[in-house]
Amino acid sequence: MRRPAEDETPESDVYPGARPPRFAPALIGHARAETEMLEAYRSGRLAHAWLISGPEGVGKATLAWRFARFVLCFGDPSARAVKEARDLSAPEGHPAARQLAALAHPDFALIRRAWNPKSKTFFTDIRVDDVREGQSVFQLASAFGGWRVLLVDAADDLNRAGANALLKTIEEPPNRALILIVAHRPARLPPTIRSRCRRLTLDPLRPSEVETIVRGQGAPWSDLPGFAIDRAVAASEGSVREALRRLDPEAQGVGALIETVIGKLPTIEWRAALKLADGFAGAAGAENHERFLLAFYDWIAARARATAEPPRLQAITELWGKVRQTSRDVEALNIDRKTHALACLQEVAERAMRL
Repeated sequence: MRRPAEDETPESDVYPGARPPRFAPALIGHARAETEMLEAYRSGRLAHAWLISGPEGVGKATLAWRFARFVLCFGDPSARAVKEARDLSAPEGHPAARQLAALAHPDFALIRRAWNPKSKTFFTDIRVDDVREGQSVFQLASAFGGWRVLLVDAADDLNRAGANALLKTIEEPPNRALILIVAHRPARLPPTIRSRCRRLTLDPLRPSEVETIVRGQGAPWSDLPGFAIDRAVAASEGSVREALRRLDPEAQGVGALIETVIGKLPTIEWRAALKLADGFAGAAGAENHERFLLAFYDWIAARARATAEPPRLQAITELWGKVRQTSRDVEALNIDRKTHALACLQEVAERAMRL
């Protein structure tokens, strides 16, 4: 699949070769959530901060971008266009929509993991400077006298200082400010952030919806054999991102290796683990490393839910904390991703009897 050219800056919230969520022509599968946002805006009592959560790849960012576009195009909730709207669609030719697509709207800011040109990889977390840069949209008056919108994608990546900086803005928002926070695993966020946001949880997509979105990506995704798309959709668990991963030639085999390694924990299948970790090298390995970590976190969480024994819970908590800390250190200390993954598995091996 097409990867960004050398003179292009990759975007951390976009699967390589796929269409960025801000360009999605429609929202598929979440009519209830879209209606809830539209009604809240029309009511004139719009919550200043929204936490949009749900599994990765189900359309959270698409919904957030759609809401941001609607608010920036129609800044008056009492306007006729808003009252008559059936959903959050906005004209593509609207000046605000064009500016937003180009990431050039003066009343909009996006906070996400930044690209590190030195290492040719993304930073492992959203740093406090990234948050402060995004929050600068609230420091000046609106360029068009309307709303100012901040989108965080994804809040799971916030480091502690970044989360604290975001919290201060959520606690004391300026007038006509809208903060849209996308989170795959909201439980990782500080309770102080979660409690100050209006919550909106999206469910996994239906297989037919995943297929529609995959085919709507256009070439080369839509040109793949129908049986390949059907197989990827069936294994996607309602996630477009997972379907794209399974269709991506550069990621073929990775999913099976991750399933093998994670599926045997706390026993370590070192032969498979070494083969998997070999695929974490270089810029192309960042996506595979992230995919492994997400599966690893899910295994730890499932392990915690399966026991009520204090000694086991303590061991699981220690493992979670250790993995989270070392994951954040990968970029900061330039730790090799292969070494990091194997070290995480070694942590499991050392605690196996207690897990």
